[in-house]
Amino acid sequence: MHFSSTTTILAALGLALGPLQTLAATADQWRSRSIYQVLTDRYARTDGSTTATCNTADVDYCGGSFQGIESHLDYIQGMGFDAVWISPITAQIEGDTPYGYAYHGYWQKDLYSINSHFGTADDLKSLSQAMHLRGMYLMVDIVVNHNGWNGAPDTVDYSSFTPFNEKSQYHTPYCAIDYSDLSNTTNIEQCWIGDQNVPLPDLRTEDTDVRTTYQTWISGLISQYGIDGLRLDTVIQVEKGFWSGFGAAAGVYMIGEANADGAEYVCNYQNYIPGVMNYAQYFPLVDAFSSTSGSISNLANMINSVKSECNDMSLVGSFSENHDQPRFASLTGDMALARNIMTYTMLADGIPIIYQGQEQHYNALGGSTDPYNREALWFSDYNTDANLYELATTLNKARKQAIADDPSYLSYNAIPSYTDEHVLAVRKGKMTFVTSNLGADGADTTVTVDNTGYAAGTSVTDLLTCDTLTTASDGSISVTLSSGQPRAFYPSGSLGSSGLCGSSDSARDVTSTTLATSTSTTVSDTTLTTTSAADTTVNTTVSATTLSTALGTTSTSITLAPSSTSASASDPTSDSTSTTTVISTSTIFTTTTVRPTSTASSSNNNKHNDKNNNNNNKKPKYFLPRPRPRIANKPKYQAVKFRA
Repeated sequence: MHFSSTTTILAALGLALGPLQTLAATADQWRSRSIYQVLTDRYARTDGSTTATCNTADVDYCGGSFQGIESHLDYIQGMGFDAVWISPITAQIEGDTPYGYAYHGYWQKDLYSINSHFGTADDLKSLSQAMHLRGMYLMVDIVVNHNGWNGAPDTVDYSSFTPFNEKSQYHTPYCAIDYSDLSNTTNIEQCWIGDQNVPLPDLRTEDTDVRTTYQTWISGLISQYGIDGLRLDTVIQVEKGFWSGFGAAAGVYMIGEANADGAEYVCNYQNYIPGVMNYAQYFPLVDAFSSTSGSISNLANMINSVKSECNDMSLVGSFSENHDQPRFASLTGDMALARNIMTYTMLADGIPIIYQGQEQHYNALGGSTDPYNREALWFSDYNTDANLYELATTLNKARKQAIADDPSYLSYNAIPSYTDEHVLAVRKGKMTFVTSNLGADGADTTVTVDNTGYAAGTSVTDLLTCDTLTTASDGSISVTLSSGQPRAFYPSGSLGSSGLCGSSDSARDVTSTTLATSTSTTVSDTTLTTTSAADTTVNTTVSATTLSTALGTTSTSITLAPSSTSASASDPTSDSTSTTTVISTSTIFTTTTVRPTSTASSSNNNKHNDKNNNNNNKKPKYFLPRPRPRIANKPKYQAVKFRA
């Protein structure tokens, strides 16, 4: 696996500029982003190994690190993702427990220390800076509901926790949460997650001292590490009044895990935090596409229910896998169904979130959910030729083009425009995407999709196949689904410079914009040279207005020198292209090429299966199910979670 060179020299300079700066402080700046979820311990190792042992059934640290993530940002950015959600970064309880090690990050012990298994504080700062140099946002998972303890509840040594080291700061005595009745908020918010073996002492988030300590902590954490957004663990277990002061102190977008059925229950949390993970949609979504007999109508109904209950659909998290839920490929190996659910996930309302390994069709070998769904991504060799990696890349381009072309796209709530037993068509702005659970072996099926918003005789392009259709006199389109594949239509004349289906691509090789600011240091005119693999000369001009918009701040005196190249335009096979950029005032800007090349074969998609094949017959004696909150019947595959 080879990637073109990155911005190491720029990152080093950026770190020298002083305090880290966040790139985003508002929910509005997050709407257009797409998020790649990383399990820090399982994404990439500092040593770059793609063969290091990581048996999920062992429930132990595998060596993933902040440095590993930084060295593999090309892989994420190459798919078009411009935000990364990483695991909780705080220090955890150490040693083995009846349920394994705290590699996931949800059994914290010390708020003020970094989990040394992931690296150092400087490593995290370097990762943050490297992401900002690329114009990417850093989202950190945090836990405020509880700490972790290895032992019976009556043996908890509260003095061992930092900073909440007094018993009076916790709900005592221990009681177990009863998720069968979500209306009992006292039980949900004051009893403990965990059990008699590994209890998670529940903090009194309703108390002033706990609140103010958390507010001071999160404000400092955001500032120290340049964090742009927060994913909030176990939101429903935290007293609701806690979030307003905490959010004000954080000053960045927050999205919470309200893991329960039902649109009304989940969306209610948007009254307290800007965003929620769309668990209301998740359950009917997976049910609809995990088999050829799934209920399309239930999914269509939930689309309407969620948008009627949630305050702002553009801020919900659209997902179909995560570290708590089953790998989709463990429910069905049908690649057509996997492509359909990914297409829906990324083009539906909200901020798309793809969990590491989903793009490699990982199938949680040995099980379905935690801990088996937390595989090491390095076993895939970071294969950029994987079917779903390429699909995610195209879908990110499609969504970004729709956002750039149509100012109302993000606020346009999706409309189910066609449904039958197997097919669901959805209109979102100028986009009409058609998904199905016909499966790879399904017969060709033709449907007529109305309510597209297209005028008669409009040429529309399927962005997944590049086929074109012409709308009928009523604006409808006749769509044929072959081999159960999804379709995503957009007006052919509105593809702009997206690079999709033969359209021009003004940034074909430039997927990285370097953005970093310092309020304390002025950089005099400096020339930096970055070298990267490319097939043609890249000349890039970016205005101060564009840079200002990207930064979300006002930029002044931005000077960009014309690019120069050591590769002849007449020799596109030249090994490298050098781009020289002048840096002026307090803003650093550069562009680097990050187009990856790969010699990995498509067989690498399931390489992790061979390396984890000893999981098949090993059942985890340490895994304790924790019943999921519910207010309605759940699909039979619904996962349970103990860890947090």
